[in-house]
Amino acid sequence: MWISDFAIRRPLVTVVTMLALVVFGLLALLRLKVDEFPDIQQPVIVVSVAYPGAAPEVVEREVLDPLEEAISGISGVDQIRGIAYEGFAQIIVLFSYEKNLQEASSDLRDRISAIRGQLPPEMEEPVLSRVDPQDLPILSLALFSPRRGPAELTALADPAILKELRSVPGVAQANLVGGVQPEMRVELRPEALRAAGVSLAEVVQALQLQNLAAPVGSLEDGRTTRAIRLQGRLQTPDEFAQVVVARRGNRLVRLGDVATVRLAPEEPTSLARYNGRPTVGIDLVKAKGYSTTQVVDEVLRRVDALRARLPADVRLDVIQNSGERVRRSVGNVQRSLFEGALLTVVVVFFFLASWRSTVITGLALPISVISAFTAVWAFGFTLNVMSLLGLSLAIGLLIDDAIVVRENIVRHVEMGKDHYTAAREGTAEIGLAVAATTFSIVATFVPIAFIGGVAGQWFKPFALTIAAAVLVSLVVSFSLDPMLSAYWPDPQLHRRSSRHPLMRLAYAFNRRFDRVAERYQGIVAWALDHRGATFAIAIGSLVLALVLHLAFGGTEFVPRSDRSEFRVLVETPPGTALAATEHQAERAAAALRRFREVAYTYTTVGGAGGIFSGVGSTQASIYVRLVPKHERSLSQRAVADSARAVLQRLGGAKYAVFASGFGGNYKPIQIELRGPEIGTLTLLAQEVAQEVRQVPGAVEVELSTRGARPEWEVRLDRTLASSLGLTAGQVAQAMRAAFAGLDVGDWTDPRTGQARDVRVRFVATERRRLLDLLALPLLVPTPQGPPALVPLGQIAEVRPAQGPAQIQHLDRDRVINVEANVAGRPLGAVAAEVRARVARLPLPPGYQVTQGGDVQRQAEVFRSIFVALGGAVLLMYLILVLQFGSFLDPLAILLSLPLALIGVVLALLLTGETLNIMSLIGVMMLMGLVAKNAILLIDFTKWGRERHGLPLREALIQAGRVRLRPIVMTSVALIAGMLPVALGTGEGGDFYAPLGRAVIGGVVTSTLLTLLVIPTVYEVLDGAKERALGWLRRRLHRPAAMAVAPQPGPAADD
Repeated sequence: MWISDFAIRRPLVTVVTMLALVVFGLLALLRLKVDEFPDIQQPVIVVSVAYPGAAPEVVEREVLDPLEEAISGISGVDQIRGIAYEGFAQIIVLFSYEKNLQEASSDLRDRISAIRGQLPPEMEEPVLSRVDPQDLPILSLALFSPRRGPAELTALADPAILKELRSVPGVAQANLVGGVQPEMRVELRPEALRAAGVSLAEVVQALQLQNLAAPVGSLEDGRTTRAIRLQGRLQTPDEFAQVVVARRGNRLVRLGDVATVRLAPEEPTSLARYNGRPTVGIDLVKAKGYSTTQVVDEVLRRVDALRARLPADVRLDVIQNSGERVRRSVGNVQRSLFEGALLTVVVVFFFLASWRSTVITGLALPISVISAFTAVWAFGFTLNVMSLLGLSLAIGLLIDDAIVVRENIVRHVEMGKDHYTAAREGTAEIGLAVAATTFSIVATFVPIAFIGGVAGQWFKPFALTIAAAVLVSLVVSFSLDPMLSAYWPDPQLHRRSSRHPLMRLAYAFNRRFDRVAERYQGIVAWALDHRGATFAIAIGSLVLALVLHLAFGGTEFVPRSDRSEFRVLVETPPGTALAATEHQAERAAAALRRFREVAYTYTTVGGAGGIFSGVGSTQASIYVRLVPKHERSLSQRAVADSARAVLQRLGGAKYAVFASGFGGNYKPIQIELRGPEIGTLTLLAQEVAQEVRQVPGAVEVELSTRGARPEWEVRLDRTLASSLGLTAGQVAQAMRAAFAGLDVGDWTDPRTGQARDVRVRFVATERRRLLDLLALPLLVPTPQGPPALVPLGQIAEVRPAQGPAQIQHLDRDRVINVEANVAGRPLGAVAAEVRARVARLPLPPGYQVTQGGDVQRQAEVFRSIFVALGGAVLLMYLILVLQFGSFLDPLAILLSLPLALIGVVLALLLTGETLNIMSLIGVMMLMGLVAKNAILLIDFTKWGRERHGLPLREALIQAGRVRLRPIVMTSVALIAGMLPVALGTGEGGDFYAPLGRAVIGGVVTSTLLTLLVIPTVYEVLDGAKERALGWLRRRLHRPAAMAVAPQPGPAADD
């Protein structure tokens, strides 16, 4: 083999090459950024539109419908989800993954601009935002004090603390939660307005015209130019109070005559509590391209410095720290990698019974692992759990090639050859088989990297890191191993005794293994003689495993993971005030803090802005932090289930507990009902919800409509209003100013120099009752004299009504989701039963039911993985065809692949795991691992037949005897390398444990059955081939024989 021959002839070149691989790998490692998970790019753009004061039905009709119609014509749009809230619209546009997001954003802006004239003029300009999973906070802080309220805490946080934190390199945003900024509040008194004969519109117009500062030109004297600026900006409440808002006869009406002007905190739109104490939260978002751990470390250094400057009664605590979680998760995988490598080396030592052979073989591990970091850097990946997990799981694979090569070289030495010759001939003999096994393993991982969607981005670092490391290990096994074997002879190979206890133990182990190998020859002979029984055992085991999985197994999208945290979503009835929702959420948080496993709670109420600003005063989120995993006896899921039971007894609101940590605040089961009429949809959704509640394991079943929102419906007498000179727009503007409040300009805070709002609104005591609405003064012109004021109640009828809290669209159809959480059963089992129940319900024409949520994502990802699995098997088959020079021989190997499923099912059942995205990737890994053993067997069988002329059965038995040691050695080494991963200890370990458990189970059963089934299948296929060739020869020979046969001559004459 030319690679090994060159490496043996040029040892210095080999050594320098290996050192270069290590040096480049270390340099790449130093440049890698550290994160918990791969960088995921989602082709999602959110269009957010504010339409103040509009009911959800109006928002749907005037904003949502025209925008969705325009957006639907853009190429590359896969799905459009729209939501109409009160005064707000949100459109979530999902593009295909092939669509360039820059182009998508440009297309969206163009389509929206084209129809802007058809949209309401009162609507604010649409805001486009990209959805990025990395926009979630990497660090959350709580600023609290026993003696200070949110206003004082906000003054401490903004701008001093925020400015300091925003200056940290890598911090993209620092946002306040529960903060209240000061504003110049103009609180109008309706009685004073009526007494003065002044309308709200006049007040608003006066403030807009008299509170401004603007350049108005310049003076030039030929040498210099000096700008002229009108300083009309008002500074103090007294200055605002002196503003003239109207003239009535000879009397000037000033703002102070009809309103109270004061500097006060704005009315909060969000609240925060830390362990029950009023808090101002600070969320920090990382910029792209920065390492999470590095950014968090620098932020925490700044936080320590800030604490020293805070008043003695104020504390600044860390609530959520992604940097620490990333460090623990990555450190746990690194520990698994080192532990796996150590266990693998121990296995190799016991099989080879030689320190020198162990060193020669074990060098493949550090060189391959370190060199793989060069590939990680070149591909643009970060050092995350998935890339490290790939290396950790590949530990057994990385040493496989070196084990097989070294074992074959040792076998040639034991045949009496010198080390130089044994290194060359032993590597050449096994080289093609080792290359075929390696390329087969690579073939199983490369398709994973090309899985579409989020799953492909998630597993791409995992797959390509393994593929790169395995290819490096192949180069090492073909170069460094034979070179060291040639020039570094092992004296232990010529003596089988030692005083060292470990060596004596290794020798004893090998003697016992040799006896097992001798017995294995008889077992193979029995299997070949009883092919029917062998096939029956294999097929029966496979069928039994599949039956056990269907009966007792389950499927889920992602594995259960204990991250020592969970969230509770609290939802009060529509129309509930912010303070009432806060009270209910704090009741729930107090109940949760009574659990001894709970370290603290952090509650946020209402919306803090951002692209998902539809969250209003009726929703709260409780972040529950548990004590570390090793300090509690209950798992995260068990604590969450207990919390769910306590909260349901608490009442007063709807509660949803989210314990997975990966799905956000979205329930995994989403039944989507689509149709044209909202009333019919609601009735259907209620029927579906009732069916879902009957399914065991489906909990917290609710409708996405959030119930009916109480409202006052104002019906304007348009004839009467027109006769008085009033339009619907003027009435709406007055109502909005009085009850919602209007921002009429800016005021500069002298303390910070920042611009703050000037807000006009009725005084709080005059906007609580129906009478306050009916008494709203409206200005109407009169033919003679000053204008008059007319109360709203004279020109409009006001009556109670109910309207939807929100209206949802899916691909321009109205939709209502029936949402459910899952507890006590696997997601797949619950979803299947829900699907069966819903399918029995009759649907009116024009209505349809679809699946969303994790169920839909699971189906899409599983489908992609199965497609990748098919591609991997096809690539493997083509590689084996090239290796064996036959289209038939590789079938013997491919037919053995399902044998791995037996162990997968048993391992998952014994460990209580489900078939999920991680265990499925383990199944894909197994395809290459199972093929490896079969390749070694069949390659040596063909070698014996072609080089030594052995009969088929004798060649099969000899191949089993000779290849048993490397097959068992590599399998045990693989299991040892994956054992730390399969145990799933430490932070995040239980998330990727199913992958290791599936692989170990599959390796165990496939190794045991492959050693029996592969020789049997190969003999059957070879016999079938010989019979087919014999039949073909006879068919071809018969016409030829008939053509040359002598024809009978004419009869002789007598």
